[in-house]
Amino acid sequence: MIIMVEMEKEKKTWKKGEKKRKHAGENSDGGLKKRKEGDDGEIKGRAEGSKNRLDPTNVGYFRRVDDRLKEAFEDDEMKEMFVENVLSEVKGKAVLVALDRTASITLQHLLPLCGLDQVADVLKEMAGETGSDLKTVACSQCGSHVVESAIRQMSRWSESAQTEAEDDSSGPLETQVLCLSRMVREHSAEFIKHVHGTHVVRTLLHVMAGCIGPPRTTAQPAAKDRHVTPQLTDFDIPTSFWYELKELTESLMASVNLSVTDSVASAVFQTMLSVCHRKRPKLCKQLLKRIMAYLTSCSSAPGVSPLLVFLKDQAASRLIEKVIQLSHKALLRDIFKNHLRGHLVDLALHPIANFVIQRLTGAIANYKMFLKLFDELLEGVEAILAAGHMGVIVQMAESCAESGEKQEELLRCLLSAFHCAEPGSRHTSCLPLFLSLLTYEVYYQSDTAEGGIDTQVPLKSSVICYHGSRLVQALSKFKERSLLLSSLRTLIPDDLLTLATHSVGSHVLQALITTSSDKGRGKILKRLEGQFVPMACSRSGSRALEAIWNSASVTHRQCIAEELAPSESQLRSDQFARHIWAKFALSHFIHRRAHWQEIQTGESKKRKMFSDILE
Repeated sequence: MIIMVEMEKEKKTWKKGEKKRKHAGENSDGGLKKRKEGDDGEIKGRAEGSKNRLDPTNVGYFRRVDDRLKEAFEDDEMKEMFVENVLSEVKGKAVLVALDRTASITLQHLLPLCGLDQVADVLKEMAGETGSDLKTVACSQCGSHVVESAIRQMSRWSESAQTEAEDDSSGPLETQVLCLSRMVREHSAEFIKHVHGTHVVRTLLHVMAGCIGPPRTTAQPAAKDRHVTPQLTDFDIPTSFWYELKELTESLMASVNLSVTDSVASAVFQTMLSVCHRKRPKLCKQLLKRIMAYLTSCSSAPGVSPLLVFLKDQAASRLIEKVIQLSHKALLRDIFKNHLRGHLVDLALHPIANFVIQRLTGAIANYKMFLKLFDELLEGVEAILAAGHMGVIVQMAESCAESGEKQEELLRCLLSAFHCAEPGSRHTSCLPLFLSLLTYEVYYQSDTAEGGIDTQVPLKSSVICYHGSRLVQALSKFKERSLLLSSLRTLIPDDLLTLATHSVGSHVLQALITTSSDKGRGKILKRLEGQFVPMACSRSGSRALEAIWNSASVTHRQCIAEELAPSESQLRSDQFARHIWAKFALSHFIHRRAHWQEIQTGESKKRKMFSDILE
């Protein structure tokens, strides 16, 4: 009680005794200048007009609450009282809080700390008596984040069911989520086209299926994370969600026409297919068939599959990529045989459709139809290279590596395309050509095929490219790698260091060394002697060196350690090399070499034993 009284005093002090702090980049009402006006002023009824917006005092209060939420609580009791105190301020104005730029962020952060009953009360108040207000909140820029945060709390349902078996506290929240789903079903076309509402629908699909990813943020993801598929976490769901998901997908399928004309709506259908594929495979199979039936039934020019038109559209092609990625063999056969066969090269040359061809090439790698697809694409390899659609070529190589088929034909075609097939002496130049995606004449700056060309051109980091790296990594998985390894052994130590310390080139060196035999690995490491210290001091080089170490024999590890040990001060002071020093146990190597060697021998035997089991 004493703590509660102190919190009440503090709350009153926040409201009356302090002036509101104006943060940089904020308007007088606590909003961020960079956000556009409009979405949050559209609420009708209780939230219409400026008089129904949160006053500056309330905005300041919620800002300070958010600052407090970033700090740890002394115990659960303190946290529960704090949450209850803040929710008492939200009560009666939940819609206004959800629509305010500052307060909505606080509420979004507060909901994961609330009990499920409390979350349900917030949703119920935002819905209003008729439930129509929740639609407006869910389709607003700020409110959509709050609604998402609220329904995501259903992931705690199983925990609640186990700890409170007699009193099912998730009942009210379950009811509110079902009400939201029914409202989405009634206005599905409007929701899936709305730039903010679509995110609520996608989160709702995840919750209904029982799998959820990390929460959506307003921050832009890092460049390396933009194409990474978010990790999903499975959780138990009420039985009612199992049936509601079927109803929700049926409602969305009624607007399937929007999936091929609107990129925002297309994202909803992609999410629907992904979550159903993970949690409801039979339902996913039905949805895939129905989507393909719609796409192939649309009118088009006589004798031309409508799928060929959709493949060249930005919104429709993304959906078709997802369909191909998740399809079973029979549907893939139908897509290839009845719609795409005979048009593969033209599609691979198209700036949008080529991505669908990449997905198809990867999806059918282990089926017999891959052989026919490969033969058709092989005829247009040089044209595809000229168009700069290297993703198609890389995927062909990766599928050949996965299936074990057509590897020799592809390698021979690539040698010809990069002008290093004839004479045979040019074969040893293939690695730098593949890495740079340049022909022999361009790389060595020669306009003739005559002699007199200086083939000792140093490998520059500026010519190594991402797709070139991925191509060589795929080729390194081929059964016959002697050509690549021969080319690698012709590189001088400085070129090897350039390759090892390059952000994408290091993956190539790592792949070629780790897939080599023990004898072949020794030959490459011999040429790397004298370069291990600068490798260890490089961000990319240290990662490659660690991977090489993990696949190396005890003898090779000892050679690497002997070169690194004399540079102790340099390595231990470097931000990257100090991790190498610790992981390689180099201090142990210097002072207790016999024991170090005994440990390395034990690790080598253990690694060999596990590799034998896996094989």
